[in-house]
Amino acid sequence: MNGILSGFLFGATVVALVLGLTCIVMAFLTGKSGAEGMREKIEYGYMGVTGLTLTFLLAYAAS
Repeated sequence: MNGILSGFLFGATVVALVLGLTCIVMAFLTGKSGAEGMREKIEYGYMGVTGLTLTFLLAYAAS
C-alpha cells in the first residue's frame, strides 16, 4: 500500500512540475500585445507559479 501511495505522489509531482513549467514558458511565448496580451501573461504566470508551488508541496509530502 505504501508503494502505491509513493507512486501516486511521484506521478502527481511530475505532472505538477511539467504543467507549471509549461505555463511559465507559454507566458513568455504569447504573441498577443496590449491589454489582452498582458492579461494572458499574468494568467499563465500565475498558473505556472501555482504548479511549481504544488510541485514543492508534493515533493515535501513524498519525502
